[in-house]
Amino acid sequence: MDKNDLKVCLKAENITKIYPGTVALDEVSFNVYKGKVNVLIGENGAGKSTLMKVIAGIVHSDEGRLLLFDDDGTSKEITIKDTNEAKANGIGIINQELSLFPNMNVYENIYMTKEITKSNGTLDEAAQRKGAEEVLKKLHHPIPVDTLVGNLRVGQQQMIEIAKNLIIDNLKILIMDEPTSSLSKQEVDVLFKIMRELTASGISIVYISHRLEEIMEIGDYVEILRDGKYIADAAIKDVKLSWIIKSMVGSSSSYSKWDRKIDWSKKDKVLEVKNLNLPKPGGGKLLRDVNFNLKKSEILGIYGLMGAGRSELCECLMGLRKEHTGEIYLNGKKIDVKNVSSQIKNGFAFVPEDRQSMGLVQCLDILKNFTLSSMDKYSKHGVINKKKESDACDSKIKDIHVKVARKSLPILSLSGGNQQKVVVGKGLLTEPEILLLDEPTRGIDIGAKYEMIDIIRENASKGLSIIVISSELKEIMAISDRIIVLSKGLKTAELTGDEITEENLVLASYKGH
Repeated sequence: MDKNDLKVCLKAENITKIYPGTVALDEVSFNVYKGKVNVLIGENGAGKSTLMKVIAGIVHSDEGRLLLFDDDGTSKEITIKDTNEAKANGIGIINQELSLFPNMNVYENIYMTKEITKSNGTLDEAAQRKGAEEVLKKLHHPIPVDTLVGNLRVGQQQMIEIAKNLIIDNLKILIMDEPTSSLSKQEVDVLFKIMRELTASGISIVYISHRLEEIMEIGDYVEILRDGKYIADAAIKDVKLSWIIKSMVGSSSSYSKWDRKIDWSKKDKVLEVKNLNLPKPGGGKLLRDVNFNLKKSEILGIYGLMGAGRSELCECLMGLRKEHTGEIYLNGKKIDVKNVSSQIKNGFAFVPEDRQSMGLVQCLDILKNFTLSSMDKYSKHGVINKKKESDACDSKIKDIHVKVARKSLPILSLSGGNQQKVVVGKGLLTEPEILLLDEPTRGIDIGAKYEMIDIIRENASKGLSIIVISSELKEIMAISDRIIVLSKGLKTAELTGDEITEENLVLASYKGH
């Protein structure tokens, strides 16, 4: 793909954005090519999302300009003050973090700020229902449009977010920031089909994803950022994955198996779970007679397809699923799992898959998000020892290498990878005996993934027992000492050593399907 054969529909020139303590974008220039999937890639904190927010009118740049091109090649400089002005210029954005109203229904969310009105000024709800049904049918997601969005699973909510942008008049550029992070493989296939239909009609897509295999499959052109600066660009067909990784992090990287040379038969059982069952609303079971154990300092992987019961297993152990049945033993003693607070006292810590809604309190600063689960360690008679709290936070920031200018900054000022480190650090500050990690590398870049794996390995080597859920085969194979596979709520395999292969994991995950 020769650059001379490509039409530019939008050009960002020398965009600079400075936040207190950090330069998010440093004179970055970026082309969006017409009718192409323009991939923007880089580690967390590289400036990808900030650049897209500038183009979408969510934040304003300190320097630089935006040029919008017509089909004949003529351009005009545009100033985008807000998202409504961006939409007026044909620019839509699907944010990484969903921006939906859970207490409103599907069609109301889709037409929020784009309401259809009758001649008398009242809402034309029938037209909105019909429009919502049509766009969801196009997305192969015929969700009943009167359903409350809060009652939908995350993957369905992601489709609603996509549908909101497909109704923009004269859509020219659609920005997708991690659009597949909550989608199943089947939903991803549908999304890619829609993306190709959009580009074939002349719409340009800017695509941000940490799933490198997806980028190689769907992308046409890639531009790479590192530390807020432009690094390189190329046609996807002309490059290999190793070149992209090397450009992102400065070197070629790959997951390496951690061979610990430990005789696990001599290690004590920290946790034993017997006949764990979890009923499914409306009948059936999400978990069916699941049995397993966890050894001291072991990393136990949990693998399975979507709906296998992986997250539900950890939620049962953490007291989030009171309706479960079965027996749970901690260091040989049967425990009564009452709630999250009691499980923290029992020595459990949990890092949920959805860090935004379950892992962080977005209105609090970095310090408070770190110490929220361990406040009893820094307070006496209801009075917080602020120095003790601050010192504990500083120590953990150093231990797990959180990139932060000041711990008094809002938690959302951090990149996704650093936010994830804070959620992990919050759990570690409770000084747990067992750490439960549900997709700890979801939505973070390749460099942050390696850092997270190092954090997990380091804490396991110090004696912490860890359960890790991951949907990435190579990652869970590299990180785990032993792997349990779930399929439709059943344990279908338990693999160790040379048994841990991609073929065995995939075969076990499809049993019963």
